[in-house]
Amino acid sequence: MRLEECEIPDLRSAEVGLKLRDIHRLDYWKENGFEQLERAITHQFNPEPEEPKQLLSVFNFEIVRVNAKGELIKKESKQSQYFSEDLGDGITLALVAISGGTFTMGTEDEEIERLVKKFNWEGFRWERPQHRVTVSSFYMGRYPITQAQWKAIAATAKIDIDLETNPSKFKGDELPVESVKWYQATEFCKRLSRETKQEYRLPSEAEWEYACRAGTTTPFYFGETITGKLANYCASNTYADEPNGEYRNETTPVGQFPPNAFGLYDMHGNVWEWCADTWHDNYEGAPTDGSVWIENGNDNSSPLRGGCCGSSPDLCRSAYRYVDDRSAYNYHFGFRVVCGAGRT
Repeated sequence: MRLEECEIPDLRSAEVGLKLRDIHRLDYWKENGFEQLERAITHQFNPEPEEPKQLLSVFNFEIVRVNAKGELIKKESKQSQYFSEDLGDGITLALVAISGGTFTMGTEDEEIERLVKKFNWEGFRWERPQHRVTVSSFYMGRYPITQAQWKAIAATAKIDIDLETNPSKFKGDELPVESVKWYQATEFCKRLSRETKQEYRLPSEAEWEYACRAGTTTPFYFGETITGKLANYCASNTYADEPNGEYRNETTPVGQFPPNAFGLYDMHGNVWEWCADTWHDNYEGAPTDGSVWIENGNDNSSPLRGGCCGSSPDLCRSAYRYVDDRSAYNYHFGFRVVCGAGRT
């Protein structure tokens, strides 16, 4: 083999398990000497996310649509593809295949002014200007990360920072993990990537909104409003013409409410979900390719999406953007993960 035909190895990889000095000292006359050399020179660092190696499975689910009164107007059977990561001890992580596409992100100015006037909150202006974004295919967690999943990964070796194994206020394996800082969520993604040999990360804001909308243009993926039977939020407040509902004021087990058309659950309410981007007060200059927006932002703060169990319904809309310091945490802050570029 000529030197120029060799691929550069990623010698940091645990899969290779070799250092430069190990290669220099290899005894190639040993039975596995050339096997070790071959492993080193053929394994290279791949900057692109790896495709999941698992075969995709199919799951069936039902979506619902409601009118402005919160009345059911449509039910529809759907199916999506997914794969599961095995985290050990019977704990799995389901990732749904999200096909790429183009959508309108944000809210039009006229609607923003209506919201500002009705709910007396200037933060809706963060949703402007409305713009078109093309998102590549990817995989997204079917649910927010649960406490069982968190514990499984938090128990593995540290990469950058320590992780408390049970940080949540509301305890339960199937409840979403909460009281998580942005830095802790990204540490989780790094450890998960190492353990599974896939590249996991937080979603970009564009990926999150695209995934939440799942082809809809209404305020919620359920339609013109939501109700306490459709999501976990402060349903004692209303958004449109729906009746008042239950205010649980605590998280609920993931997957308890109907999903969207992609098969994603709890995208409205339960816990706020961290995104990877740095914070920008509006979308002026935002990427149009769905990528994480880093440039010229506040790198001490990041967006959160989806609302939580304590949020009024207007803050649970698909387009609403919340912000907090990356070091902030409370029992309203959780996250879900995404993986690489999806298959087409």
